[in-house]
Amino acid sequence: MNSLQIQFREQICDRHSQIDLYQLQELFNISAFWAKGRSIEDLGIAVANSDPVIFVCNGEQLIGFARATSDGIYRATIWDVVIHPKYRGTGLGSKLIKTILNHPRLKCVERVYVMTTCQQGFYEKIGFQPNSSTTMVLHRQSKLDSVTTEEVQLQESIVG
Repeated sequence: MNSLQIQFREQICDRHSQIDLYQLQELFNISAFWAKGRSIEDLGIAVANSDPVIFVCNGEQLIGFARATSDGIYRATIWDVVIHPKYRGTGLGSKLIKTILNHPRLKCVERVYVMTTCQQGFYEKIGFQPNSSTTMVLHRQSKLDSVTTEEVQLQESIVG
């Protein structure tokens, strides 16, 4: 993978004009069991309500994505970290997370949380610690109709 020329682009403002939501939908469908089937409309809303939104392209192809939400002082949560399977193990995931953590919007936040189903070890290497004492969730049935019980149980794991 050393011969790959990867353009790392940070998305801070005007998200809709800089990220291809169709490519994002495709990336989720092939790389993230927990995000399969998200609509373009819903992705647009999620991106518009997140700051920062970070993505990685190889040429014009979207190969990595992550976003965060925050109050800017006390808490932030990192969401939807995904790397195309072909590019996993290249350090892109770590670069995405470190870019988010160093973003001016999150740099001074007291606590940063991340939702993960099976990548706790990856996040621990970056400095996150398990925190089972704050794990709670409210399930809204209208959004869960297409998700299996097993997938919901897996998504309840929070590391932060």
